[in-house]
Amino acid sequence: MSLKFIKPGLQTSIQDAGRTGLMHQGISRSGAMDSVSLQLANWLVSNDINQAAIEITLVGPTIEFTDSYLIAICGAEFELTLNDTVIVNNKIIHVNKGDVLEFKQLRKGVRAYLAIAGKLKVDKIFASQSTHLTANFGGYKGRQIKAGDILGIKDKYKPNKRELPKEYRPRYSSSYLLRCTEGLEVDSFDKETINRFYNSTYKISNDSNRMGLRLDGDAVVSGKSVELISTGLVQGSIQVPPSGLPIISSVDGQTIGGYPRIANVISSDLNILGQLKVGDKVNCLLISRENALQQFKLKKTFLDILLLN
Repeated sequence: MSLKFIKPGLQTSIQDAGRTGLMHQGISRSGAMDSVSLQLANWLVSNDINQAAIEITLVGPTIEFTDSYLIAICGAEFELTLNDTVIVNNKIIHVNKGDVLEFKQLRKGVRAYLAIAGKLKVDKIFASQSTHLTANFGGYKGRQIKAGDILGIKDKYKPNKRELPKEYRPRYSSSYLLRCTEGLEVDSFDKETINRFYNSTYKISNDSNRMGLRLDGDAVVSGKSVELISTGLVQGSIQVPPSGLPIISSVDGQTIGGYPRIANVISSDLNILGQLKVGDKVNCLLISRENALQQFKLKKTFLDILLLN
């Protein structure tokens, strides 16, 4: 039982919820850039919600199935065909031996997740099947998928019949609001500079990737001389390098950094980072840590209503 990749797509890889508890050893979390879409795809086929699936980025693959499967696709919207018949996201799709699934033009978002009612035959490294594309380990041979690769499937089963409710389907645009809390080095910036940061509209730079999202726009210049000892970074940390153009750390990013952190994207908005493409506009909104915790609880409750049933 397997999948054959006729075309690989731009950056197709195996990702799960990532690695935890290893950042002190220099191993970043990795995993799905949009963890919510990963969980929704897994829920549709009755998998463990954090199980490994296929992450598809910007340009999708063409896949031939060597057996019958039940699959689901969530996240970014592509034009999808199965044997030249149009299919859609957010519902269970039955495929038969010899069927060909093709991801055509991208319509909305950046990353889609293909989950299969079964398990991918890839080894776990540091308790995760995720591909760390920067460090070249995990997933399928430590790299993104190439044409001709064959990905094994085991333990397939027939899941419950499900379709994703409309209120759980993502909405994509070219402009996003990222809610943030203060960064640990916010005192390195004067009030005028902080206000400029939060009142500016930035664009996602062409230099962005799974390590980090670089922002183009008004430079943020520190109002004070500051020397930092490199300290921990997490997904969503917003650093300001000497150029003054902010960098948002992401899943494959460095575990430590020496630039001042002006802000941190709140946990509830981290999945948005996985759907930002070059040229998309972002604004940052400062909220309190108490509000951030409340938003985390609200989103968790909203997802739990679906995912735990």
